[in-house]
Amino acid sequence: MDTQAVHGDFERARETFRALLDGATEEELRRRSNGTRWTNRQLLFHMLLGFLIMRALLRLARIVARLPGWVGRAWVRLLDAGTKPFDVVNFAGSWLGGTLMPRKAMVALADRTIAALHRRLDCEDEISLARGMPYPTRWDPCFREFMTLADLYRFPVQHFDFHRDQLSLS
Repeated sequence: MDTQAVHGDFERARETFRALLDGATEEELRRRSNGTRWTNRQLLFHMLLGFLIMRALLRLARIVARLPGWVGRAWVRLLDAGTKPFDVVNFAGSWLGGTLMPRKAMVALADRTIAALHRRLDCEDEISLARGMPYPTRWDPCFREFMTLADLYRFPVQHFDFHRDQLSLS
C-alpha cells in the first residue's frame, strides 16, 4: 500500500470538505442533494461520517482478523440482517448531525479526525495493513466482501468522492 498516496487523499478530501462548506451559501446548504433524501448540509455531514466511523472500523477489523474465519462470516450475516435498522440510523444520524452541527464545528471535527487518521496510518506496518475481515456489502457501495486495513484506510475518501457527486452546490 502506498501510504503517502493515502495521506494525500486524506488531505485532498479535508481541503475539499473545507472549501465546500466555506464556499456554500446557507441557501445552497439547505437545497436538496441529488439522488438522496438529504440536504447538501446533511449530505456533507454524512460524508464526514465516513471518516468518523474509521476508528471503530479499524478496531473491529483488528479484533475480527485474529478470530477464526467463521466468526467474521457470522458477523457479516448478522450485520446484513440488520441492514434496514442500519439504514434508518444512518439516515437519521446524518440528518440530525447535518441539521444541528454548525459549519465551523464540522470543519474542525473533520480536521481533527483526519489528523488522527494520519497519525494512526503512520503507526501501521505491512502485516497489520494486510489483516482484514468480511464486510456487509449492502451497507455501503464502497464496501467489498472482504476488506483489509489498507482497504479501510482508503474507504473514507472513496465514500467522500462517491457522495461528492451527489451534492447540488454551485
